[in-house]
Amino acid sequence: MKMKNLVASVVIWIWYITCGFGFNVYADDMVRIELKRRPLDLSSIRDATMYAKDLNRKLGNSDLNDQIIYLKSYRDVHYFAEIGIGSPPQRFIVVFDTASSYLWVPSSRCFFSIACYLRPRYKSRLSNTYTKIGKSCKIPFGTGSVHGFFSQDNLKVGDAILKQQVFTEVTREGYFTFLRARFDGVLGLGFQGTASRNVTPVWYNMLLQHMVTKSIFSFWLNRDPTSRIAGEILFGGMDWTHFRGQHTYVPVAQNGYWEIEIGDLFIGNNSTGLCKDGCQAIVDTGTSFIAGPTTILTQINHAIGAEGIVSLECKKVVSNYGDSIWERLISGIQPEKICNRIGLCTNNGSLGGSHEHRMGIRGGLCSSCEMIVFWIQVEIRKERSKEKAFQYANQLCETLPNPGGKSFINCDVFALPHITFTIGKKSFPLSPDQYVIRVDDSQGVHCISGFTTLNVHPRRPLWVLGDAFLRAYHTVFDFGNSQIGFAESA
Repeated sequence: MKMKNLVASVVIWIWYITCGFGFNVYADDMVRIELKRRPLDLSSIRDATMYAKDLNRKLGNSDLNDQIIYLKSYRDVHYFAEIGIGSPPQRFIVVFDTASSYLWVPSSRCFFSIACYLRPRYKSRLSNTYTKIGKSCKIPFGTGSVHGFFSQDNLKVGDAILKQQVFTEVTREGYFTFLRARFDGVLGLGFQGTASRNVTPVWYNMLLQHMVTKSIFSFWLNRDPTSRIAGEILFGGMDWTHFRGQHTYVPVAQNGYWEIEIGDLFIGNNSTGLCKDGCQAIVDTGTSFIAGPTTILTQINHAIGAEGIVSLECKKVVSNYGDSIWERLISGIQPEKICNRIGLCTNNGSLGGSHEHRMGIRGGLCSSCEMIVFWIQVEIRKERSKEKAFQYANQLCETLPNPGGKSFINCDVFALPHITFTIGKKSFPLSPDQYVIRVDDSQGVHCISGFTTLNVHPRRPLWVLGDAFLRAYHTVFDFGNSQIGFAESA
């Protein structure tokens, strides 16, 4: 009996010195840093803008133990955690971003950006492990860029110390991008691209310095709003308590991004059709929403009752050119040539020849025409009459997303359909409570769609699977085998 009491006392004492201080140490020395949430409000939704990142770029040790970083939710929109740079460590809150490869934080030499004065700044003179590099750099981020210069110092990630990591000291930040942001910088977990070939990313150095035994890292985002822990990154492994069943793995399509191919999308049980032959999707932990082409986003908005804007140009195309579009589709003319044939687009069915158009910035009658051709084509396949097809197209015109990309919807989500992605020939459904973002603040209760628009190229529909998708599915980034795995989040 005395031995049992002694064992019980030891167990309680171990629990006290580990759990009692806000972190847990497991038998394999994995460290879990617990961080809390912040409430969500309308201003934070406006801050969490979806952007097209630079889509043209190509993108001591810890005794070989896995390294775990817990994430903090920026008002349920951004997830971030604390790192340390220098000796002794200077603390910074960063977003862990799989769509970039740089590490950057504000510099003490950032004098002319207001945003720099509102957050911690790295001071090289306070670190006894600092190494000067000094080469200037410019990093695309959001709707603009950050400017600074390279430095080198020790990096603290969890309880592990990464020796002499190259990072960027930012000396100029965009006013609107960072003034209201609740993070200090970004830690990129993307591939080392041509633009950063002289800088070894953090994740690469973790492998080179043998901080982890397996060349994978996994993301888990906690959907429980009452939990103190908003999620975790596990470097070097995965935690089986955070997912159900087996992961479905799909190959990474190209370096530079964690990019995969997805199949058809379904609204309820109905195919949207656009990705039946495959679409590309970037898995991006640094993006809050699910972004995709307006053609499908408008169908989703219509199905879930999202309130958008009435597009007069869109309705004008239906009214003035609907009959011509219908006749050409029925006669078998290739859909991508129709808008060119009726004079609304140029250059063999594409947009006009300006640089902005070639880069996929959609607008005007041409953009509306290409969407309407697709919508009517879908209705013809369903054997709908011309009148029904035009009526549906007009309804979709009314639900085009707002200019800011966000759409308000009814908070009664029980009647809304599931939205299903096909990945690796397997269905990954999102229930309404998973894709509806609830905003509860002094202005009342609001709900917005977790989907936002991203138009990169009319012939290459691109999706970005951000946090609204990743909250539903535990994700494994398998660097060694160049693949990504998804399993139902627990």
